[in-house]
Amino acid sequence: MPNASSLLLFLLLAAAPGFAGAQAPQAAPEVPGEQQDDAAEAGEEPAEAEPEDLSATGDAWVDAQLVDIGRYGRRYREAFIDELVRYRDTPRALVEALLDDRGWEPGDVYFACSLAGVTGRSCRYIADRRGEPAATGWNALATELGAGAGSQEFERIRRGIVHSYGRWARPLELDAELARAFPDHGKPPAAAADSDD
Repeated sequence: MPNASSLLLFLLLAAAPGFAGAQAPQAAPEVPGEQQDDAAEAGEEPAEAEPEDLSATGDAWVDAQLVDIGRYGRRYREAFIDELVRYRDTPRALVEALLDDRGWEPGDVYFACSLAGVTGRSCRYIADRRGEPAATGWNALATELGAGAGSQEFERIRRGIVHSYGRWARPLELDAELARAFPDHGKPPAAAADSDD
């Protein structure tokens, strides 16, 4: 039977650093900014967060079409402006001001005026809400106005793009959902008429 002194010696050894049964010391809590300081000392640049893409709508198909609308709007400026004036009820002077004075991409102008139409607001209101320079992304603004990706209002924007491309006689690849909504898209007019029989 161990005596009291040998038990005391065992307890002291067990508490001593380096003893196999001793617990590892707790790491000191991390201080905010300490990692950046360590990276700077090692000669590394701290990782920066990627800036938000303010033109992203939350729908990859729409985002791709807005890029293409940008190309179309730069090349066929008058046809692009006419589309927004006639079918998005936007004053010509506003479209020109957004393109020329604010330096907006045609795809952003198109989305602003389309978002205005499905939310019952003016394109000027949407442009002003986005800010100058743009401070609010399309995804956040559309969601805030009840027309975010996946909503019925957003679906109206998607379908409006299909109609615009049809008026521009511009090729357009539909996603699966729009292909169901527009089964005759891309067919020659005679083939579309035959399918109605």
